Amino acid sequence: MRKLTPKGSMNDRIDTVLYKFRSRMKSYPPGMCPISLYRSLLQISMNQSCGKCVPCRDGLIEVDRMLQSILAGSADETVVEKLEKMCEMIARTSDCAVGISAAHLILDSIHQFADEYESHVKEHRCIPGVKQTIPCVTLCPAHVNVPGYIALIKEEDYAGAVKLIRDRNPFPTACAYVCEHPCETKCRRAMVDDPINIRGLKKYAVDAVAADTVENPKKNVSTGKKVSIIGAGPSGMTAAYYLALMGHAVTVYDEHEEAGGMLRYGIPEYRLPNLELDKDIRAIMAAGDIDFKGGVKVGRDITFEEIREASDAVFIGIGAQIGNRMPVDGADSGNVIPAADFLQLVSKGEIKSLAGKRVALIGGGNVAMDAARTAVRLDAETVHLFTRKRDDYTALKEEMIDAMQEGVRFRTLLSFLNIEADKETNDVCAIWLQPQIVGEYDEYGMMTTEHSSNYPYRFKCDYLILAVGQKSDTECFEAAGIPTERGRIVANEECMVSESDGSFSGGDCVTGPSTAINAVAAGQVAAYNIDEYLGYHHKVNTDVEIPVALPNACIPTGRAEIEEKDPYDRKEGFELAELPMTYEEAMRESSRCLRCDHYGCGVLKGGRGDE
Repeated sequence: MRKLTPKGSMNDRIDTVLYKFRSRMKSYPPGMCPISLYRSLLQISMNQSCGKCVPCRDGLIEVDRMLQSILAGSADETVVEKLEKMCEMIARTSDCAVGISAAHLILDSIHQFADEYESHVKEHRCIPGVKQTIPCVTLCPAHVNVPGYIALIKEEDYAGAVKLIRDRNPFPTACAYVCEHPCETKCRRAMVDDPINIRGLKKYAVDAVAADTVENPKKNVSTGKKVSIIGAGPSGMTAAYYLALMGHAVTVYDEHEEAGGMLRYGIPEYRLPNLELDKDIRAIMAAGDIDFKGGVKVGRDITFEEIREASDAVFIGIGAQIGNRMPVDGADSGNVIPAADFLQLVSKGEIKSLAGKRVALIGGGNVAMDAARTAVRLDAETVHLFTRKRDDYTALKEEMIDAMQEGVRFRTLLSFLNIEADKETNDVCAIWLQPQIVGEYDEYGMMTTEHSSNYPYRFKCDYLILAVGQKSDTECFEAAGIPTERGRIVANEECMVSESDGSFSGGDCVTGPSTAINAVAAGQVAAYNIDEYLGYHHKVNTDVEIPVALPNACIPTGRAEIEEKDPYDRKEGFELAELPMTYEEAMRESSRCLRCDHYGCGVLKGGRGDE
């Protein structure tokens, strides 16, 4: 008989198993019972114990038994107290990190999920609302039915896919180009190979069928109610879309001549061409009775009080379009500009060239990457990007890779000190940076730094872009009595500011700078709550039939990525950097979907992603 022998060394085989296990950990669904999750993590540590010290060897087993009794509903309050004391003892007396980290893990769960422990002890169940859901639908801020529109793409019904996306998000094109795709982070397909390229499939659909050629849902009869919206960004235009479909008359005010907000004036055209954004805007404007008043700034051309008096409800969605400056010496020097302001000036054609300029940039977020890559396209001689610590790089990994490929130079562990200006021109000529060394992690798991003993570092530059956050222009709203805190409008989870006069607000002006899809979600929530405030309970019906789900063989298959032009070509101008996904790629990628809306514990029983 032929003997079968495993290939590779024992360590190679263990690494393979651990890789697959990590994939399963990454795909843990949202809504999972946190106590059950922490118990599974504890058991991983238990398997690493060498058994030489009693606290780790026997103590962790006892901790596991107590957690099991809590989950089974057979424990009382004393068990939780014993559990906490046991973990504190293990953390103090274990010989190595296996016992110490495992004990701290459970202690963290006791403190972070005290309400969950209390519910299990007193009610013998999870707290209400805790249930496993469809990962992609739950993690999409707008709760778009992702499995549904992927199934429609697989059937080549691209118009149907766009319609289904619009059920929750009237910006299918814009989000197909620039969304940060949080829906992919917990995709269950990762248990097999890699998450599905959800954004890529959405982009394939809107490339196949222009959004403004797809029919909107049928508009409701006119209600006679008037709603004013201040700000034509993603939150404001989303609210306008749904309110118009509900039958309300909507007037949108914006200081810019064209609608789109930061989608138009803050995102460079190599990522989102204005011609593509216009497709979404035209479809929104065709949804119902929407009157757009561009070039009208509230507080300058019209007062907020005038708008409020002429409306049955008002939504404030002004975003956060003003870039922050830093309170340092030389901040008022020439050629020092916040990244948000820089991007808006470039989009309007007011900055056309940085030829011969040495550009320095402070910040590590997506706006910083946009500004850096824009500076490259404006023929800057060099572009250097500085951050204080590695955690400051919050941009998408692919955005950072693209920037590096295009010639942006990344420097970290350098804290910004001050700006040195030329004595004759008062333009920036250098910045001073203090070298840092890494320190302990803080309570949120973020790296801390402290000054190195090295001397401050002088870096010569001709142009300085500050990507250190953005703020909202709330002055005229504060004067009108709208509550604000630290430059943000105060609104509750329903986006309501004041019930007495029907004022609502949402998006970046409430949360601070965030993503386009978060702003869309806020506009959607505001629209439905404004409708309720006005005394209605309208629903928007998409009338899209989702294809029947079939079992998936789960054959490991490579993920189809969105390809881009060669870095040397794309950095020469502002033409779209991404290349279209091919038909074969789209069909193969859509066939990888596991249809979690029909299979698994998070099925869409009500047909909606949040029910």
